[in-house]
Amino acid sequence: MTTTLPARRPAPAAPRRRVRRGVPGPLRRALTAHGHAWLLVAPVVIVTTVIIGIPFARGLYLSLTNATEATVGRTIGMNEIPATYTFVGADNYLAILSGETGAFWPRLAWTLVWTVVCIAAHYGLGLGLALLLNRPLRGRAAYRMAMVLPWAVPPFVTAFTWRFLFNQDYGVFNAALTSLGLPAVAWLNDPLTAKIAVICVNVWVGVPFMMLALLGGLQSIPAEHYEAARVDGASAWQRFVHITLPGLRPISAPVVLIGTIWTFNQFPVIYLVTGGGPGDSTELLVTYAYRMAFEGIRDYSGSAAYGMLILLLLVAMAAVYQRALRRGGTAW
Repeated sequence: MTTTLPARRPAPAAPRRRVRRGVPGPLRRALTAHGHAWLLVAPVVIVTTVIIGIPFARGLYLSLTNATEATVGRTIGMNEIPATYTFVGADNYLAILSGETGAFWPRLAWTLVWTVVCIAAHYGLGLGLALLLNRPLRGRAAYRMAMVLPWAVPPFVTAFTWRFLFNQDYGVFNAALTSLGLPAVAWLNDPLTAKIAVICVNVWVGVPFMMLALLGGLQSIPAEHYEAARVDGASAWQRFVHITLPGLRPISAPVVLIGTIWTFNQFPVIYLVTGGGPGDSTELLVTYAYRMAFEGIRDYSGSAAYGMLILLLLVAMAAVYQRALRRGGTAW
């Protein structure tokens, strides 16, 4: 007797996915939903691309060539001389990092010291002045206006004024020293005193910005927190540590980063007060990059490579700083 097995039913076919025609994609939906916002932002994006993107691309390209004053294209009278520079890859970067093109590492060390000292002084003095101006004070508006003046004065006016104050023969500081029977100091002719001088100038310039930003942060801290702390018996120092500093953290993080970028690239103070001297003792990375491009035998490719390295350093510092803030519980 033979048994016949029941025939297997074929597996049901997978349902076909219906292609919905006419359904917009995510990009089209974003443009449709926020078309007005994109229209408003478009001019800024275009202008930023033209002003920043094109020069950046040009600088990156030049940093990979051997372009100098002798090899770039130029027009002399009726004669047009074509460019003869060639692509050399990372040779400019290797020459800079190995010390063949300028003293990169000593200038980097001084630039970092300059930035750290100036930012610490900016924040410390700015916070102290902000705390004073945040209290009820007669003539507080006049004091605030006076504190903002160093920031409002054009940089070249500030630099030339301080250069006169530090003058060895006719400066106000040496006149005060000699009136006290002390010897005059060659402020701008000695490497150590020249560094102290430019740091003082930059601190005088940068404190008002930090003070205004921190003053706004102080005024955003609710007064009820201080009242509750007083009721609980907290001292002034405890209120400062546990209320003021945490309350200023959201504003302190971005202004310190902005101040770091500004100070790292502070060109006017160094160039106009000391000119990078005496020798090259006060030369920053940015001032040396300028000299490479516009003084002596103009090395455009080396200057562009310096600029790219400065950009990479700032991006790396900003990334490390933001990562440290996230670990500390502050994100912005």
